[in-house]
Amino acid sequence: MANKKQIPLRISDKLFQDIQSWAEDDFRSVNGQIEYLLSECVRQRRKNGKYVGEEIDKPLDIDIE
Repeated sequence: MANKKQIPLRISDKLFQDIQSWAEDDFRSVNGQIEYLLSECVRQRRKNGKYVGEEIDKPLDIDIE
């Protein structure tokens, strides 16, 4: 098993709730969901030099602050 680093992460309540809901849909913990999403972004960037989604930098329609 690979060593895992612990890092503090500060996110808004709204973003946490959205990730928690998504994690439940995917049968993951919140931590597992965040790790999955980050891994997918890194994998995609390594594959073709782009982030997941062409519109990654566009503002979301939700308030995440």
